[in-house]
Amino acid sequence: MKNILLIGLFVATVLCSPFVVSPYYATLVITMFGYSIALMGLNLLFGYGGLLSLGHAMFMAIGAYTVGVLGSKMGINSFEVHLLAAASVSGLIAAVLGALCARYTTIYFSMLTLAFGMIFHSFLFKFYNLTGGETGISVARPSLFGHAFSEISKTRFLTGPFYWYSLVLFLVLFALMALIVKSPFGQALRAARDNPQKTEFLGVPVLRVRYVAFVVSAVYCAIGGAILAVSIGAADPELAFWTQSGNIVFILVLGGLGQLFGPLVGSATFALLQDFLMANTQYWRFAFGALLAIIIVVAPRGVVGLLARGFGGRR
Repeated sequence: MKNILLIGLFVATVLCSPFVVSPYYATLVITMFGYSIALMGLNLLFGYGGLLSLGHAMFMAIGAYTVGVLGSKMGINSFEVHLLAAASVSGLIAAVLGALCARYTTIYFSMLTLAFGMIFHSFLFKFYNLTGGETGISVARPSLFGHAFSEISKTRFLTGPFYWYSLVLFLVLFALMALIVKSPFGQALRAARDNPQKTEFLGVPVLRVRYVAFVVSAVYCAIGGAILAVSIGAADPELAFWTQSGNIVFILVLGGLGQLFGPLVGSATFALLQDFLMANTQYWRFAFGALLAIIIVVAPRGVVGLLARGFGGRR
């Protein structure tokens, strides 16, 4: 019942947002959608699988650059094609890298993903003709279901058609992720996290389960990166830098690691707090660091766990 109420409250909020908030905050909600989708993928791998990736920003950058290259370089404006290409390219790269990374756990897995992420970051700088080098690449306005919406401004496009498109895409991927984590696959992934030896003894192919989780998480990150690229209007090499990977881990921990609503709550909390702190102090990174330390001590399960504990105490 509590989950249904939370979903209802979220849907009501995002449905009303374009009509009651300024265009700036409406585009901020789109950014939240993009991060939430990417974090759902990371949460599957890290929260449910126990595998901390320090290079998953690479897959977000793959999604963003796929949209930029197809739209600005090749003249392919269909966002449906962009999403399919981003998911395919990211999934293919993850399938290759996962064959190596999924064999390791703990710090070795983290270091491998970090290394591949930095290799891709260097690739973005070196292949200037394709990626634009250090300046990045602009992202043209895509068409949605064959409609270019050229008769309206970019702001109206983002706060109108693209907002609703992103919302529906988020809800579909959220529902799919809920099915994944509740499925036998999700149960096997958690079992492999908690006791891999016993899980293997019971006949569960632990390596294969981790491998699939790695690929699925990469696809989610690429789709989230594609949405971010359109909302920002550019794809930048810093999106693949290791600090960005640490950033999304921070957001996930902030929301609630291993919680279905953790990515959503974390991205919303981060976006609003970042906007508030950046507008009021130049030491916003210090404030976020202090906030993370407090959350780890007071609420190890993040904001979601803190809210659940508050509701439980109230009952």
